Amino acid sequence: MDNSQSAGYQAGQAQGQAQEKASNLMDHASNAAQSAKESAQNAGQQMQQKAQGAAESVTNAMGGNK
Repeated sequence: MDNSQSAGYQAGQAQGQAQEKASNLMDHASNAAQSAKESAQNAGQQMQQKAQGAAESVTNAMGGNK
């Protein structure tokens, strides 16, 4: 292999490594975004349940479930 072939090979190797690193970064970002979405959904569900419980408590306290 002459110098130009070696340089081309090394450039190809570097490009492949850079693409792999970029792909890994995108995977991590996607996983972080999914995790944040799930956390927000869980928080929303908990808030909804607490609000529903509070509303039922008020209804019960006012004698609405007779």
